[in-house]
Amino acid sequence: MLHHLSFGVADIERACTFYDAVLAPLGYVRVWSDLRPGEIGQAVGYGSPGAGDKLALKLKPEGQRPPGPGFHLAFAAPDRAAVAQFHEAALQHGGRDNGAPGLRAHYGPHYYAAFVIDPDGYAIEAVFNELV
Repeated sequence: MLHHLSFGVADIERACTFYDAVLAPLGYVRVWSDLRPGEIGQAVGYGSPGAGDKLALKLKPEGQRPPGPGFHLAFAAPDRAAVAQFHEAALQHGGRDNGAPGLRAHYGPHYYAAFVIDPDGYAIEAVFNELV
């Protein structure tokens, strides 16, 4: 259903460092980049290698507030190890813990996820929801 989702970020370089690190264990990469230090309109896009973007980060230095409670973005992970690596990378690159890696039986018997808040305040998740 969704083509892509965009987040406004206050510091594009900080956001790129964070998302490069947290999305790598999930198999996602920067698929395009329009970085021009000091200029307006900078942006980057992330997705599967060789494909289009599913997440775009756009510089909004005047400040952009993330959506309130109830909103979050979940990324598909290839396995449980990738969920843990996502969580660890997030904490190492300025993210805040919002739920350590583990089973979430209330979402389903195989729902394994980790939750973090990115440096701009967006709630994101990595999830693996298959039999092991």
